[in-house]
Amino acid sequence: MQEHLNDPYVKLAQKEGYRARAAYKLMEIDDKDKLIKPGMTVVDLGSAPGSWSQVAVQRLKGQGKVIALDILDMQPIAGVTFIQGDFREESVLRELEEKINKTQVDLVIADMAPNISGVKDVDQAGAAYLTELALEFSKDWLKPDGNFLVKVFIGVGFEEILKNMRQMFDKVVTRKPKASRDRSSEVYLLGLGRKS
Repeated sequence: MQEHLNDPYVKLAQKEGYRARAAYKLMEIDDKDKLIKPGMTVVDLGSAPGSWSQVAVQRLKGQGKVIALDILDMQPIAGVTFIQGDFREESVLRELEEKINKTQVDLVIADMAPNISGVKDVDQAGAAYLTELALEFSKDWLKPDGNFLVKVFIGVGFEEILKNMRQMFDKVVTRKPKASRDRSSEVYLLGLGRKS
């Protein structure tokens, strides 16, 4: 708890009005890779509490749309369409497809993590499964040349995810933003240029 309260990114998020320190992870990656551009449709998977959606909406500059989804409730954000539901359920996936008007999207961002049990292998398998689902959604709904950014954990399932992404995108790079805690095994995989 003390580490969290003293975290410079937590303090910055509170000062600048972001819902979580994770906002700075997306900002750093987007500053480097220029993922979010006005006019895009962005899907934010695992969106609660909403900091990535906040960043996406700001960077769209009023042009484009953000559709966010999470199993947890998320307080409304102007310019964001939110769906509360479990991404693993077919009915929730169908609702998401309706919200994007069954048209392809420009960018999928996924900062998802399963509820942590404390059993490392179980948690890693759960995280890998969510990543696979996000990748599957991207396979179905990402435009040719579209991009996919996903949080992954180094460990069980990582190599498989990397292999699948390399088959699907022109280029796959790893990002470890400064706001990501050093002791965390999380990294972000960025698939650039969805192959058509």
